[in-house]
Parts: sequence; C-alpha cells; structure tokens
Amino acid sequence: KLCEGILNILEKDTKTSCQVACLEALRILSRDKKVLVPVTTKRNMQILMRLAKLDNAEDPLERPSEFPVIVEALKCLCNIIFNSSVAQKLSLELNLAAMLCNLLQKCKDQQCVDDIKCFDLRLLFLLSLLHTDIRSQLRQELQGVQVLTQALESSLSVRWTEEYKAAEDRDRPPLSLQETDCAIEALKALFNVTLDSWNVHSKNESHQFRYMAAILRHCLLTTGPTEDKTEELH
Repeated sequence: KLCEGILNILEKDTKTSCQVACLEALRILSRDKKVLVPVTTKRNMQILMRLAKLDNAEDPLERPSEFPVIVEALKCLCNIIFNSSVAQKLSLELNLAAMLCNLLQKCKDQQCVDDIKCFDLRLLFLLSLLHTDIRSQLRQELQGVQVLTQALESSLSVRWTEEYKAAEDRDRPPLSLQETDCAIEALKALFNVTLDSWNVHSKNESHQFRYMAAILRHCLLTTGPTEDKTEELH
C-alpha cells in the first residue's frame, strides 16, 4: 500500500523535491521482492519511465533541475527489474531498451549528465543480462554494439590518431569516479550484447568490432581514480 501511495503521488505533477523524496523512498522499498509483487504493473512502470524521460521524443535534456528526478527514477527501475521477473517481461512489452538507447543519445555531448548516463547503462546491462530477447533486440534492432561502444568511447574521452588507433597520452590524469563508473557499466553491457558474436559477417560488423577493440586497448592503458577502480575497469 505504501508503494502504491507513492506511485499515485508520482503520477501527479508534484514539485521536484517531492518527486525526488518519493523516488528515494520507493528505491529503498524496491529492494524487497515481496513489496514489489503488487506494484509491478504496466501502469507503474510507465510512471517511472515518464519520470526517467524514457520516451521516443528527441527533445534534449535542457532542465538540470529535473536531473535528480531522472537519476532516482532510473535507480528505481534498476531495482525493480533486477528483483522482478514480471518487470523483466514488461520491459520487452514497453520497449524499454529502445527508450534507454534514445536517452543515452540525448546524454551525448551534454554536461552534467554522467549520473543519468551511468544508470541508463546499468539498466541496459541488467536487461541484457536477465532477458535474452532484449539482448537480441539490442544487438540486431537497436544497434546496441554501436550505441554502447560510443558510450564507452565518450566515458574514456578517446582521441584518435588513425582510424583504429587511439592516442596514447601517458601524462593524462586518471578518470574521475563518474567517468570510471560509466565506462564499467558500458563494458558490462557490451559483454552481454556481444556474448554470442562469434561470427562477424558484414563489413559494418567488422568495422564495429575493430573500432571496439581499439577502444578496449585504450581502456587497458587508462587508470581510474583509485587502484581498486582501475582494477575493476580492467
């Protein structure tokens, strides 16, 4: 009942501070699988997707005041999808993976959206891990390899000297914690999406995998903010 009450409030146009507080409470509650059973419905998933700006619109993310709401809604969706098989099935019906790829494109070349990007990538990782149909959809329909590789390239701030050769800057400072976390989530999602890619047939696929290999090499030469984070990244 508490979760339903929170979601009823979130369905209305309330103040940003109220939305964030409600989403934070829902995030904590959504760690409990028993609590999720009555609230994992199509309507409730759509409420959270709307707050997370998961839609087909091409409007850029222009209002920083909304960013905390987007991040908290993505965190809630991460918990719900991880803990609920019903939510995993609804994700395919609601075309959640496509919406996440669209949001990831909106994050491209924008400042102050690293948290949004990180939890978007984490949700793509969870979907590609827990639902084989979504993994196939990402690979075949949504150009998932390209989208995720570009997200990884952006997180690592790769500069190119040749088509498949990244610049090596030994004096470059370590990645920030946010950049490292984004790169790690992109790598995890890429692993799932490319898991069955033993045979590369087309010229475009060949290019994509050579491009990805160059970025992975660059990743191995990159350091994170701490020794533990560097190890996790590698």
